[in-house]
Order: sequence, then structure tokens, then C-alpha cells
Amino acid sequence: MSDQDVAIRVNKVSKTFKLPHERHSSFKSLLINFAKRKKGYERQRVLRGVDFEIKKGEFFGIVGRNGSGKSTLLKLLAGIYVPDKGDIQVNGSLTPFIELGVGFNPELTGRENVFLNGALLGFSHKQMEVMYGGIVEFAELQKFMDQKLKNYSSGMQVRLAFSIAIQAKTDILVLDEVLAVGDADFQRKCLQYFSQLKKSGQTVVFVSHDMESVKEYCDRAVLLENGRVTMIGAPKDIVPEYMSSFIEATDERNNELPFGISKAVSIDQSVLEITKVWIEDANGKPIRSLRKDIPHFFVKFNVKVRKDAEGIVPGVIVSNAASEFVVASNFKWADFTGNSNVSKGKTYQVMFKLLNVFEQGHYKVSVNVVSKEFTTFLGWKNEACAVYADKAHQTGAMVNPNYEVGMSQV
Repeated sequence: MSDQDVAIRVNKVSKTFKLPHERHSSFKSLLINFAKRKKGYERQRVLRGVDFEIKKGEFFGIVGRNGSGKSTLLKLLAGIYVPDKGDIQVNGSLTPFIELGVGFNPELTGRENVFLNGALLGFSHKQMEVMYGGIVEFAELQKFMDQKLKNYSSGMQVRLAFSIAIQAKTDILVLDEVLAVGDADFQRKCLQYFSQLKKSGQTVVFVSHDMESVKEYCDRAVLLENGRVTMIGAPKDIVPEYMSSFIEATDERNNELPFGISKAVSIDQSVLEITKVWIEDANGKPIRSLRKDIPHFFVKFNVKVRKDAEGIVPGVIVSNAASEFVVASNFKWADFTGNSNVSKGKTYQVMFKLLNVFEQGHYKVSVNVVSKEFTTFLGWKNEACAVYADKAHQTGAMVNPNYEVGMSQV
């Protein structure tokens, strides 16, 4: 991408902070720790070689879990921090809306804070007088501008701060969690303003945990995990990967009986062991998210056999966040006609091909093997792996099958 098309270029940026362990209570303790070469701090690497570009006129999202490095990255973009390694190139003026209350003085009135905040953004008093009416109108705080800011609610403060930021009319606008504070009416107004920004071709850097807004407004997004860029691309691809990061690591030793199965059933763990369970797409790639464009997926698991057995019946259960069964199937119910006899000392791979019919949410997958007579559990892995499905607002039920609709005049 040529320099004239780039609004922001982040080039292999790293940032580390020193976190003090404890304060020294005396000069003596300081000398003792120095003599022992004991450091009074630890280094926290927040960003590690972050690298991406934002085009001019692009609505660009930055997403990631808390602690992934988003706030530090924004402060680097705004010039509040300086990177330890790498460099950041910003082509044009930039207005950051990063933290509630930055640049505000609680002892001053709302009106005085408008002019103070404007000065911090580089505007003259005359320029702020021109913008003042629009700021107050958008914030809907006409009756409160002569009150001290310390008497404002947090929602009123964020409305005022956001109104100042958007009136600044700079080349690049940086917005951090604008929708996290404020009432429903303010959020609606923000969303309307986002639509205007997108139509006007304004360059916007947008950080939010509201994934629907990221999908709605962002042209592209970057996913941060542990201070590293793990993915850059279209929001439809980024959002499922972000949501799948909330899937808890499963314990492969979890051999509790599957949810809803009576403990009175017969159990024989001497026949076989389920050793590995995973989910993959049609290309054989392990996945943790089901995007809308994935028509089906595979649940697979390995079975290590200790004794010969005839006609084993592998099964799979997919449950939702409320531990309700959404899918429950096995080889018998699927009318499997192949050979399911197993021999001692061998390992077999079991496969279930499932349609991606799931409504948006997190799902856990359990697998099991029962005897030919359906009387004995030979092996199970309860909630052995998990997946996130991204199919919002297409159904109000647990599953979302393909279907056809039609209407004709009679």
C-alpha cells in the first residue's frame, strides 16, 4: 500500500512496562535487595511486534479480550506512549476518545471543560466557540453546562466527552468502548453517527466488545491475543475467532458420566479408551468457531482398544450453555451399516459429520461408546471440546436448519 493511501502504519511495535513488586520501606531494604541483585519489579510485555496498516477512509476495528493490549495500542496511536521497538506513522490529525474524563477537571463547569478539552486537542478559543453549540446539542446537556463536572453522572460525562471528540473534525477518529457507557438513547445516537462517518469516508479506529457493531460498521478488523496480532481481515471472519477465544480449555480427563445419563447404567472401562477428541472443517483443519459460510463440520475422536469387541456404538452429544442437548446421535440411530468390530491393541478413528444448524452461541461436545446391546458404557469424554457458532438473528430456536420459503397469489 502506497504512503498516500495509508492513514496509520504500525510497524513491528512492541511495548513493555515495569511493574514494581513492592515499595521499599527503608533505605536499608533497598540496599539489601540491590546487594542480592533482587529486582524490585517485573517486566510485562504488553505488545509484541504488532504490525498492520489502516487505509485512509477505512472504518477499522481492533478487537481482543481484556488484557490483549488494545488500550496500550490506542495510547501509542494517540502519542500518549512511545513504543520500545518499532514505529508508528500517522498521516493526518488524530482525535482520541480513549478514556472517560481524560482532560476534564471536575471542579470546572461543563462549559469550561469544553474549552479546556478543546485546547488540549489543539483548538483555539475562537474555534471552540464555533463548535460549542453543536457539542452541547449532541450531548443534550443544555441545562447542565454551568454546573460543575463533579456533579455530572458518568453517562453525562461520556456524552460530553464524545460530543467534543466528534466535533473536532480531524482526519482520524479513535473511539474506545464508546457504547460501554451511556443509556440506550445515547447508544442509538452513537450508532447513527457511526453510519454518518462510514458514508462520509472518515478514517475511524474503533475498539469495542460489541461484535454486532464491529460487523455492522467495520471494513476490516485486527484481532489481538496476548499482545500479538493473530488475524487481520473481514469482520465476518474476525468475530467468530474472537468469540471462540472465550471457550474454556477442556479437560481430556473429564470422564464423568455424560449429562443426563443415569449412574445406574453398567460401565466397563476395560474394553477401550477414548484418547483424543477434536472438531475440524471440511479441509481437515481443527476449528473452534463455526462461521456462517461453513455448511458442515466434523467431530472426530480416537479409540484405543484393550479387548476385542463386536458392534460397538460410538455416539456424540452437542449441548448448549444451559447444558441442554441440542444434538444427540450415534451409529445405531444413524443406521450405520459398516463394520464396527474392534480388535485388541489397535486404534480407530470415529467421525461424525454434522450440519452447521446452530444458532449463535457456545456449544460443548461430548462423545461416548456403548456396547452393541446398548447396555454398557465402554468409554466417554464429557464436554471434551467446544465450539462457537456465529449465526445471529436467523432463528429463535436452538438449531438453525436450512429451509425454503415461498408465497404466491391465490
